[in-house]
Amino acid sequence: MNASNPKIKHDPFAALRVKEFVFFMSTRFFLTMAIQMQSVIVGWQIYKYTKDEFALGMIGLAEAIPFILVSLFSGHVADTISRKKIILISSFFLIVSTSALFYFSLDTSTVIKNYGTTPIFIVIGSIGIIRGFFSASFASFMAQIVPRELYGNSATWNSTVWHIASIIGPAVAGFICAISFSTAYGISIILISLSIISLIFISSKPLPKKEKTESLKESLSVGIKFVFSNQIILGALSLDLFAVLFGGAVAMLPAYADKILHVGSVELGFLRAAPALGAVIMALLIAYKPPTHNAGRNLFFAIGAFGIATILFAVSTNYYLSLFFLALTGAFDNVSVVIRHTILQLSTPDEMRGRVSAVNSIFIGSSNEIGGFESGVAARAMGLKPSVVFGGIMTILIVGATAKIAPKLRKLNLKSIY
Repeated sequence: MNASNPKIKHDPFAALRVKEFVFFMSTRFFLTMAIQMQSVIVGWQIYKYTKDEFALGMIGLAEAIPFILVSLFSGHVADTISRKKIILISSFFLIVSTSALFYFSLDTSTVIKNYGTTPIFIVIGSIGIIRGFFSASFASFMAQIVPRELYGNSATWNSTVWHIASIIGPAVAGFICAISFSTAYGISIILISLSIISLIFISSKPLPKKEKTESLKESLSVGIKFVFSNQIILGALSLDLFAVLFGGAVAMLPAYADKILHVGSVELGFLRAAPALGAVIMALLIAYKPPTHNAGRNLFFAIGAFGIATILFAVSTNYYLSLFFLALTGAFDNVSVVIRHTILQLSTPDEMRGRVSAVNSIFIGSSNEIGGFESGVAARAMGLKPSVVFGGIMTILIVGATAKIAPKLRKLNLKSIY
C-alpha cells in the first residue's frame, strides 16, 4: 500500500491476513516465550547461588561471545541453506540445551553441588551459538513469507508478538520459579516443541538466486561491506547498539528486586515483563499510526526518551513506579525496533538477507548480553543505582552524537512505503 495514493486506506492487519505469516508469528511467540522464561530462570538461579551482580553480568558475556563468533558464518548459512531447516535444527538443539538445564536443577542432580554454576554457564554459551543461527534465519525467512509492500506492517506485528511473549514468559517464569526451577525449565521445553509444530505448517521457501558465485570469505565479508557503506543502516544499528549497551537495566533486575525493591521471584517476573508490556501498548498504536513520517526524528526521540526512562527507573525505590518506568523503556524501545527493522527489510537485497541479518544480530542481538556484562562491571565499580543512572546518561549523549554525525538518518522519511 502506498501513501501517495489517498484512495488506498492503510490496513493495520494486512500482514496477519497472510496465512503462513500467522503460523510464523505462532512459531515466534512460543520460541520467544521459552527463551524469555529461560532468561528469568537462569538469572534468578545464578543470583540465588552467588548473590553477586557481577555474576549476572557474566551470564550476558557467556552468551554474547559464542553468539558473535558464529553470527557471520550463520548469515552465510542462511543465504545458502533452507532457512526453515536452519530454524528447525536450531530449535532441536535448543531443546537439548534446555534439557541439560532441566537436569542440573533436579534435586537428584549433583552437578551444581560438585561444579558450582560453571555447567550452567557452559550451556548458556551453547545457547548463544543457537541464537546466532536463529537470528540470521528468522528475519530473512519472514521476508520470504510476506510481500514487500507489507514489510513495515509485518515488522510491527513481529515486534508485537515478540513483546507479548516477553510479557507472558517472564511473568510465568517468576511464578513457577517460586515452585521449582526444574518445573520452569520443563515448561520451556514444551513451548519450544510447540514452536516446532507451528513451523511445520509453513512451506519451505526457495533461496534467492545469487548474481555470482562467491567464496566463503567473500560471502562473509559482503554483509559487513553492505552495512558499513550505508549511512542510514549503519547509523540506525549503531544507535541501537550503544543505547542497549549502556541503557539496558534488565540484567540487573534480580539484584534490584532483592536489594532495592525487596521483592521475590514473582515480582521479578513482572519487572522483567514490564518493558514488553510497554512495547505491546506502543505496538498497537504503531499498527494504526506507523512512525514512518519523519522516521529519523522519531528514532532519535524514542531512544532519548528510553535513556530518560532508564534514569527514572534507576532512582525509583517504589515497586510500582519501577514497573511503570520499565514499561516506558519498552514502549520507546519498540519505536526504534520497528523503524530499524523496516529500514533493513526495505534496503537489503533478497540474496543478502541472511548475512545482513547476521550483522544486525552482532550489533543488536549481542548488545543485550554485552550490555548485561557492562552493567555487571559498572555495578561492581560504582554501585547498583549509580551504574544504571550512568547507563541512561550515556544513552542520551549517544543520541546527541549520532544525530550530529548521521544527518541522513536524522532526516529519514519512510512514509512512502505505505
